[in-house]
Amino acid sequence: MLKFFLNPDNSAYLRGLESEFEESSNAIRLELNRLTEANMLDTEVVGNRKLFKVNQAHPLFSEIKSIVQKYFGLDVVIDQIARKLGNLKTVYLTGDIAKGKDSGIIDLVLVGDIDQAYLLRLIAKVEKLIKRKIRFLIYSLDEYKIQSETEKKEYLLIWES
Repeated sequence: MLKFFLNPDNSAYLRGLESEFEESSNAIRLELNRLTEANMLDTEVVGNRKLFKVNQAHPLFSEIKSIVQKYFGLDVVIDQIARKLGNLKTVYLTGDIAKGKDSGIIDLVLVGDIDQAYLLRLIAKVEKLIKRKIRFLIYSLDEYKIQSETEKKEYLLIWES
């Protein structure tokens, strides 16, 4: 259920999670019920389905989100890459990890004027630290502005200058 805490905008139905994680609906239902009883997930009935979403008002939400980011190595990505690149404006997470699936690859969208040679050196160091591969796409501010809203919805903001 990392997907809920990594990206608080994620919401899901039981059947969707069942196919996404290839687990039995009973096992997923038990976990969803536990998290709901602990008030960590909110539910909403839409039609005849129950929609689950993280409760951002829960007192432990920030701590759990931080732990999840550390699990994926995003804290290291932010500290060792985002903060060291001079004219970087924003960093977005996309791909499987943004959806809460651990594929071992971190997909980033970097927006700003970036020294690519320096970025490659930083990424090589970070990949060794977090034992994950990092793929990236670089946009200038102007290029990012013309991206479609549909494409931007796939991006999860993880750092901003």
